[in-house]
Amino acid sequence: MAHLLYLIRHGEQVDAEHGVEDGRLSPRGVRQAHAIAQRLSGVHFDHAWTSPLLRATETAAIMQERLPAVEFEPSSLLLDCIPSGLEHDTPVGFQRFLKSVRQVDAEAGAAQMHDAAEHWLRPSRGDVNELLVTHNFVIGWFVREVMQSPNWQWMSLNQANCGLTILRRRSGKPPQLVVHNDLGHLPAEDRTGLPIPQPY
Repeated sequence: MAHLLYLIRHGEQVDAEHGVEDGRLSPRGVRQAHAIAQRLSGVHFDHAWTSPLLRATETAAIMQERLPAVEFEPSSLLLDCIPSGLEHDTPVGFQRFLKSVRQVDAEAGAAQMHDAAEHWLRPSRGDVNELLVTHNFVIGWFVREVMQSPNWQWMSLNQANCGLTILRRRSGKPPQLVVHNDLGHLPAEDRTGLPIPQPY
């Protein structure tokens, strides 16, 4: 049995480098969305969800053109968020960023991701494929949760725009990381969203 969860980070957003919180996809973001849709065109998806933010819903809409049987449902559990705040074991290199996060926002993000894990990482039976279009930090938290790493670990798990991560859920066993941030469908010039270039 294979109950697989396909996690996709949205395509590149216009002016994201200038701190714009949400917006439309850039021309490169559109190409990225078409590329991941082509990559997944042979997969039958039983369910699909998207973050309600524009950059995610546009990515999902482009993917739906290539995957006509898929109907995306918006879910607030997939909104961009800060999944945890500053804790006693947070590495020094991450403390500056987390000190700038309001406690109320960190608590809301932690509660959101707890509910998201309860919803999508629960044990299951049968062959099921589910598709989620969401954000960098959210996918990092899912991977951290599967690996049972410290709460701060999501900060070191970066996903490229329209990178592919696959998790496997198994009845009676813990979830498994199958693929993380696979970029094989993207040419080097379209690999964005990471802290360093990824030409390979």
